[in-house]
Amino acid sequence: MLIEINPYNIDQRIIKDCVNKLRQGEVIIYPTDSVYAMGCDLESKKGLDKLAEFKNVKLKKSQFSIICSDLSDVSNYVKQIDRPTFKLLKSSLPGPFTFVMNATNDVSRLFGTNRKEIGIRIPNNEIILAIVKELGNPIATTSLHDDDDVLMEYFTDPYEIYQRWDEKVDYIIDGGMGKLEATTVVDCTGSEPEILRQGAGEINL
Repeated sequence: MLIEINPYNIDQRIIKDCVNKLRQGEVIIYPTDSVYAMGCDLESKKGLDKLAEFKNVKLKKSQFSIICSDLSDVSNYVKQIDRPTFKLLKSSLPGPFTFVMNATNDVSRLFGTNRKEIGIRIPNNEIILAIVKELGNPIATTSLHDDDDVLMEYFTDPYEIYQRWDEKVDYIIDGGMGKLEATTVVDCTGSEPEILRQGAGEINL
């Protein structure tokens, strides 16, 4: 189902419908401030398994990030954040960044692995933030495209996304044309932050 949402006048009924699907273990596709992405309720084992299946990986070996609603939400899933890292997050988010941070044991439990790190996202996109806020906990997320995909219109044009994914997911949210550039990935697990991938977000370390 392709659902159009105006980011400047968000229909809460649609948001609630999306959240109900997430709580039932379904996967949805949505816009971010970079490329379109797919995700599920982080607290849903059914959803996580389905997301892993779509990406053709085992859940315990997946590298899914999580989308949080705000910085206070982030603190529930990462180990203690030092002052310089907090200042970096606060100055950069919401924005097109993925910050790799030391994960709590809860993250390991959710993914069924000894995972020590987790990618954190707070996109500058009102649609997905509204969904996460209504859900009450983060969603596990992964970019819709793969690095070896050539037909990029499948991942920027909501109608093309619908044509390809309609029979596989319940909700595809049309939030306008997506962007081609992925997030900037910053590793915050060491003594100093390090850019692992330069993407849409500009940052001075």
